[in-house]
Amino acid sequence: MALPALAELRAARSGASIIFVGRWAPLLVGQAVADIALSYPRRLGERIAFGRALRQERPELAIVLPNSFESALAAWWWRAGRLVGFDTDGRRALLSDAVPQPSPRRHQIDEYAVLMGAAEVPIREGATPRWTLPERSASGEQAEAVLRAAGLSGRRRLAGLHIGTAVGSSKLWPAASFARLATILAGEGLTPLLLGAPGDEATARAVDAAAESPVASVVGRDGPDMLPWMLARLECLVSGDTGVAHLAAALGVPTVTLFGPTDPGLTAPRGARARALGGAAPCAPCFLTTCPIDHICLRSIGVEDVARAVLETVGP
Repeated sequence: MALPALAELRAARSGASIIFVGRWAPLLVGQAVADIALSYPRRLGERIAFGRALRQERPELAIVLPNSFESALAAWWWRAGRLVGFDTDGRRALLSDAVPQPSPRRHQIDEYAVLMGAAEVPIREGATPRWTLPERSASGEQAEAVLRAAGLSGRRRLAGLHIGTAVGSSKLWPAASFARLATILAGEGLTPLLLGAPGDEATARAVDAAAESPVASVVGRDGPDMLPWMLARLECLVSGDTGVAHLAAALGVPTVTLFGPTDPGLTAPRGARARALGGAAPCAPCFLTTCPIDHICLRSIGVEDVARAVLETVGP
């Protein structure tokens, strides 16, 4: 979701050296938005050392995209000459330019555009992220090898089912629903493919056991560098509200994203063939990471409705 804002920054500051820092920053290598992409360390000691090294660059400007206190504190530790970020999470004293958070809230892509405007970068709201794959890549070859190992050689019509989420369990559609969806899509000539992190392997086994026929899986076998290539091979991706859906949409892959505890008006993937489906629950969106009741929001999303959305986006 940050890609349009980063592209605007690159265009406005063509002569500047742009360093992008974040957990998944290295994924942006090759997207022509930054000169250097650095992964943000996980451990506190490593973060302190990282900050000492980065502040030697004496950054003129730091634009803090996340709304957390820690992100503003990190930029302050880097001794950036100017810190631009939203005035939230008690971090006003750390920011030189504390930007009022939009009210009502806007889509995350458009809120990033607001921050760019505060940094004198032209605002262009309503933008759609675009992700570019290089013509050849070792990561692409590795992704093809993983697919072959899963028995998916050739040019099958793959329907990706991303069964996990990075934050909490509240965004998870039931394994039984994914299993039923896999059965329906297989009957329509699509080959279901389970995607997810190593921690999703138990869910993958549950989906495979409940489906009417075996479901191919690469859960836990790909990696961030291979993920764009894996997604580019799909006819469609079904997932919860996760970054994988945004990456797929930016690649031009049709997406059907299932929303329960979060608000599609704020974080739905954008694209010509991006669909968002939400369930019926009076408590949604609650933004909780775990559901204290019976997960009504996602359980109420019907399998047949998801299958219909997939077939409509994929086409004949």
